[in-house]
Amino acid sequence: MTLNQIMYFYEAARLQHFNQAAEKLHISEPSLSRSINSLEQELGVVLFERTGRNVVLTKTGDIFFEHADRILNEINVADRKMHQLAGTGGHIDLAYVAPLAGSFIPNICRAFLLEECNKDVTFNFHQEITSKSLEGLKAGNYDIIFGSFVKDEPSIKFIPIMQQELVVIVPKGHPLEDVEEVTADVFAKYPVLGYTRKSGLGRATRDFFLQNNIEPNYICESPDENGIAALVAADFGIALVADVDSIYRKDVIIKKLSAEHSVSHTVYMAYMKGRYQMPAVKRMIDFILVHSMH
Repeated sequence: MTLNQIMYFYEAARLQHFNQAAEKLHISEPSLSRSINSLEQELGVVLFERTGRNVVLTKTGDIFFEHADRILNEINVADRKMHQLAGTGGHIDLAYVAPLAGSFIPNICRAFLLEECNKDVTFNFHQEITSKSLEGLKAGNYDIIFGSFVKDEPSIKFIPIMQQELVVIVPKGHPLEDVEEVTADVFAKYPVLGYTRKSGLGRATRDFFLQNNIEPNYICESPDENGIAALVAADFGIALVADVDSIYRKDVIIKKLSAEHSVSHTVYMAYMKGRYQMPAVKRMIDFILVHSMH
């Protein structure tokens, strides 16, 4: 059974006339008759009863007509959807690390949608650590991810898009509250709250301590700044975190590191090399490149 056979049957059944159906389909009547005869033989049923030049559906023809109608409607829906995806529509699955959830992702996506050519694009948002995002990217679950750079991933394109300064947060009333210049050695003097060690920022902060010969007394780990800041506010310790919106709260004091110890973390956009991308995904990548530090 072919799509053409279904279309030929549908028109003949709708018009109840082979000649009129053939004219509408721009084929000869003998070609239409042969196609329907072949379909009837393949299905093992009679679909039409001939009454002169007109035809009427048999009982089995009526049943087949219902299915043909649904099939052709689904094809029309799919056709419209594909044209929409190729135009102003489309769908993008994004995954990103927690520090980007507060402002970067909402703002960049809103700005993208404000462009006329992107107005009908839809998104799914997924907050993950970089390692999980990479797994989803390779599995085809995500189109674009944002996180840390990871070595030995030759099939993935990493592009730097942002620098995040790392700052020190302490609870109110802490001895460091009135210190103007914070140096790396403070992390050897007080309990420390850290990022989950498998996360990009977890690796970055541990590299910072290693480079400065610091062995922190870790109290616990948290996957994002919300959790870390809440524990700092409750006086569990101090922390080295990305300078993002979620650490700005009344019960936490934010301190910059001294110039000699200042450190930042690079955020990357990543996507699969050589994988087909819908037009909306390509436009999103181009949009971010224009609006990033790259």
